[in-house]
Amino acid sequence: MIKVSIVIVCMNNLKNLYPCLNSIIKHTSVSYEILVVAYLFSRKNLEKLKVDYPLITVIESNDIRGFSENNNLALKKARGEYCFVVNDDTEMEEPVIDKLVESFDNISFNTAIISPVLKNSRKEVQVCGRPPMDWKYMILNLLHLKDESKDKKYSNKTGVFQSYNIIGAAFLIKTEIFEKVGWFDEYYFFCPEDIELSTRLNKLGYKCMVDANVSIIHYEGMSGKSLSLIQTATNPAARIGQIHFYSKGNIFLFYLLHVFSFFMATLSFGFHRIKSYFMSRPNYDYILSVGDFNILKITFSRKTPKEIFIKYYNEVKK
Repeated sequence: MIKVSIVIVCMNNLKNLYPCLNSIIKHTSVSYEILVVAYLFSRKNLEKLKVDYPLITVIESNDIRGFSENNNLALKKARGEYCFVVNDDTEMEEPVIDKLVESFDNISFNTAIISPVLKNSRKEVQVCGRPPMDWKYMILNLLHLKDESKDKKYSNKTGVFQSYNIIGAAFLIKTEIFEKVGWFDEYYFFCPEDIELSTRLNKLGYKCMVDANVSIIHYEGMSGKSLSLIQTATNPAARIGQIHFYSKGNIFLFYLLHVFSFFMATLSFGFHRIKSYFMSRPNYDYILSVGDFNILKITFSRKTPKEIFIKYYNEVKK
């Protein structure tokens, strides 16, 4: 039996994907399969991937889909006892999957997920466990007043410890449980699908754990090592998803979070647009300012994150 099904979504970016795949192959000894969702791949890149890695399963995704929907394409085909969901902008320097499987075998039966520590390219800790999150968290986070690393109950402990929320860049989950709870919620296009999943699992009585002895490098930056104009579409789609999740159907919170989002996006737009004038375009601050402006335009919108993404993605492609 296959022990682990490794699921990777890649948006036509072989420069990210190949180092990720090579590190997995180098550092994994347990029986595994790799399923790559080739999202909006060019024909050239698709054929190259199949030739260079003939043993992986390539799932073509040629329609507009978000992170949740793309992952679910592969997850529903997974044959492993566990699923390891991992971003293409990650690299292993140790047997991450082997160690997480070993840890899973030594913890309580109602554990659903175990995650490694995420580190950036400088080997600094990005994420080591995450606390519960609500609408107050969203506001504090937009104000840059929330530091998850300072949480003492759910973050930055030693050994294997119980956390609450995960980050979707890398985690190992029991396939049976993942299927039972219905996989990722496909309403969410580009976050917070990971927070929604782990919150849902906690409410159902499952545990989300972290193994602080295991780490993976995460080149965080919009599932790539550089910013792109696609962020002008993913940013407003993500914001709509956040407001939907944190308001939880409460009409007062819906309007409160939209108003606060508008206020913060206005400040951010002004800041980044002014900075962008001092550099050639498109530049980092210009792209962020366009994303901020698009967030302003979706205030009080009832459209889904996917509908928002398609609208602004089509503008980028013009």
